[in-house]
Amino acid sequence: MHYDPIKELLGKVFNRHPLLRKLFYRLLNILLLRSWHVRRALKKLRPSLPSGTRVLDAGMGFGQYSWWMASHFRSWKITAADIKSGQVADCNEFFRRTNLSGRVQAVEADLVTWISGEKHDLILCVDVMEHIAEDRTVFNNFLKMTAEGGYLVISTPSDQGGSDVHSDGDKSFIGEHVRDGYGREEITEKLRTAGYSEISVSYTYGRPGSIAWRLSMKYPVIMLSASKLFFILLPFYYLAVMPFVLALNYADLNGKHPKGTGLLVIARKSI
Repeated sequence: MHYDPIKELLGKVFNRHPLLRKLFYRLLNILLLRSWHVRRALKKLRPSLPSGTRVLDAGMGFGQYSWWMASHFRSWKITAADIKSGQVADCNEFFRRTNLSGRVQAVEADLVTWISGEKHDLILCVDVMEHIAEDRTVFNNFLKMTAEGGYLVISTPSDQGGSDVHSDGDKSFIGEHVRDGYGREEITEKLRTAGYSEISVSYTYGRPGSIAWRLSMKYPVIMLSASKLFFILLPFYYLAVMPFVLALNYADLNGKHPKGTGLLVIARKSI
């Protein structure tokens, strides 16, 4: 299953007007459990970050996290990097039309080869590392771009069923992934070797989150991949399942999971 064609189709629908795009961002924040975990992590880190925090949104995608950070932390300066030139141009146009271009700038960059010309107090990397084979190179680059005492926050699938892979015979649900997920020890070792310290790795998408993901993401994507006519039925589908999805997301956010299909990683560069 490939997400990219579905994402491109959704982008065309919601990019027609800034109000539609903001609505899309808010829907993603509600539906995507990883967004719940990431936003809580950023709120917890805020007191430890300096005034005028310099942020790198590494692999910005639709730009929803850059927009959220700019909306909630108005002193932050954000560089949003992505490998897709069309997405970069699209996000910069949205930031301009919403008067954020003075604080948020999207740039075209390949994280394997690119190193920005400044140090960042926070690097955010959501749903990116599972797409990059040369992960050690990227982690080394991240360290070079992290200010002393700065943080790296990563959200990525785990090896406990990430990408909906639960056994050796399973195929990844998402065709664009180069790895099904990270083990806690694996990603800790790679980040420590790169030079990060104070590394915290916790499971997300435990039992309640995995059920919510199927209801809110997997099944709708399967339906849309089968036929675009399911766009007509989607609002009715989400009206039926949203109370369950919200309850399950809340349970996942506030629970401690011995295993899960996602990982939330927070690492710090020593002062």
